[in-house]
Amino acid sequence: MNFNLSQIPDRAIKPRTHGLTMVMDKGLSIEEARNFMSVAHPHVDIVKLGFGTSYVTPNLKEKLAVYKSFDMPVYFGGTLFEAFLIRNQFEDYINVCKEFGVSYMEVSDGSITIPHAEKCGYIEKLTKVGIVLSEVGSKDAAHIIPPYKWIELMQAELNAGSTYVIAEAREAGNVGIYRGTGEVREGLVQEILTQIPAEKILWEAPQKAQQLYFLELIGCNVNLGNIAPSEVLPLESMRIGLRGDTFHLYLDKAQS
Repeated sequence: MNFNLSQIPDRAIKPRTHGLTMVMDKGLSIEEARNFMSVAHPHVDIVKLGFGTSYVTPNLKEKLAVYKSFDMPVYFGGTLFEAFLIRNQFEDYINVCKEFGVSYMEVSDGSITIPHAEKCGYIEKLTKVGIVLSEVGSKDAAHIIPPYKWIELMQAELNAGSTYVIAEAREAGNVGIYRGTGEVREGLVQEILTQIPAEKILWEAPQKAQQLYFLELIGCNVNLGNIAPSEVLPLESMRIGLRGDTFHLYLDKAQS
């Protein structure tokens, strides 16, 4: 850091296994990606090329090379996995990941229905190729999954080999673990945490109020995802109590 401040909480050090910040890149140019990394790379752990944007991104290999130059893991959004799967092109998906040097993969079923045993089978196969993140939850706001089912699905996917399970929220943060207003389904979240270790869950939290909720609930080393590139430094500041929302969170009450 640039100067010394006392009473700053201990952040896990990169490369870290918890306290992750996953950023969604929805179409940065090569230069924008380089500029983004130049200022934010110490605070970013994974970059997701959102949904199917990797299919239409010009000069994709050159862009991936920028991230690689910063030792930044990148993966394609789960929607792309589903697009390959629904077209019976699972092996093609693996080949694409290999061709582009992408060793992180997301297995999701937010847009299509996959029998869960079959989904776990895909997870098992992909763990032989790279690191798997699997997403639980539907992109359909009308499809409400009860808490016990979230736990059951998450546990099965971790058992199948997922390194992390992602709690679905979409890029807007208005489905899955959130209500349509963006409000956290607190009972659901707290029920999940009774059975699934917090360090194994990556909570999609694109909105500041959502990020704040998880920081207050779990602490500065909570895993947060779908963060916009421009929000990485504001989030890191909030994680360590240097933003108004968390300013008093870590201060010694006797001194504050």
